[in-house]
Amino acid sequence: MSVKKSAKLDLLVRVRYSNPLPPPPCPPKLLDIPTNPMRYARSEFLDAVAGELPLPMIVDAECGMPLDLGHWESLWEEGADDSKINPDPHNLPPLDPKDAFLLADPSSSTFSNGHQSGPATPASAPSIGSVTWLRKTEYLSRDNSQRIGVHEAKQAPTAIVDVSRNAQIAAIEASFKASNDDFTLETLRHPNDPHLTAVESYPVLPDADIWANQYDLFRFTERPGDRVNDVEDERLDCAVLRPMRTEYDSFLAYYLTKDDNDALDMKHARASLQPYEVPDEQEETIFRFVRDYETVKVEQEVPNEFLLVLHDGDSEHDNDDPFGESIKPPPREKAAYYKNIERKMLLKKKRQNAYEQYDDKWEVIRVKYAPMSKEEEEERQDALAEVADPMYLFNRDADGEVEVDDGAGAAPPITSQDIF
Repeated sequence: MSVKKSAKLDLLVRVRYSNPLPPPPCPPKLLDIPTNPMRYARSEFLDAVAGELPLPMIVDAECGMPLDLGHWESLWEEGADDSKINPDPHNLPPLDPKDAFLLADPSSSTFSNGHQSGPATPASAPSIGSVTWLRKTEYLSRDNSQRIGVHEAKQAPTAIVDVSRNAQIAAIEASFKASNDDFTLETLRHPNDPHLTAVESYPVLPDADIWANQYDLFRFTERPGDRVNDVEDERLDCAVLRPMRTEYDSFLAYYLTKDDNDALDMKHARASLQPYEVPDEQEETIFRFVRDYETVKVEQEVPNEFLLVLHDGDSEHDNDDPFGESIKPPPREKAAYYKNIERKMLLKKKRQNAYEQYDDKWEVIRVKYAPMSKEEEEERQDALAEVADPMYLFNRDADGEVEVDDGAGAAPPITSQDIF
């Protein structure tokens, strides 16, 4: 017995037959209705109505609540009476009856459009504005019980915080005591791996030796220079980055020494000299142009990255200042010395353009040590005073400028330089 199967063939693209309607037998009729343009009203017709409607807009710069800080002497004078801003909790000043409604619970408030419709009690029914429209009534009793519980929790007494100057000093001293007197290495654990324990503790202090310098962090998308990654390159530690600018672009020119011996000689000379010391006889170091780099990303503020040096302390430390005896760096002790980073940049190779021309391109840079100018010495002393002078903050105003008397002359301006 044979069974005959019928195969259904489906087309890949179905054919759709359209049946368009025929066009109308006659063209559309345009009716001309004469209208006097004077019947239309101008926009100035609503100016009177707009002027009579008050706008709920606060145009006062102080939002209707002027605050004069000059009435509280304790904010500006040390040792002044601060009882007005920090009153005694056992002897509070009397409350003005006009401000009594401010202490009421907003959830149980019965004020509507600035008028009170009845006594405000914690267990009162919710206002009409707080109930959803067409809401089922069986949920209202549950909301009332939850609001009563929240109101009782808000009525719990809160701890009174003393914000006086003496209390703040005591809190700061207590933090030092917790970090020094009651400190043990056995109690420290790594935040991510609890099995790791601390083996040494260092106090974190600013590095006064290099605080006057400015440091930028440069990161390259690939290793600079003309050597492969497996070959050590001593020249990368003393490269030169020179900012360049054309009519349409700005970039950095990268320079390296010819070989490793020149780089090693320069690093050895720097290590044998004291900071800011200029030798009498010196040889110039020649840097040759390698290529141009362009900036991919620039971070003007780097709050979470620092230069950190772990120092175990010296028995004898040379504390002489080469620029005078006005400001001296603190003695070198056992600590972790840090210096902030001014900027962080990501660099990549700049594509060479044969049609791009600029006149100040240098193929060779000859580097020698030179004494600092008077302006540079003053700028260094001012930057070093931030960590060496205990009265640094008291001698500056809100803008960071030095406060001097009229007869003492003006202070030198504080400028910043980009060091590459």
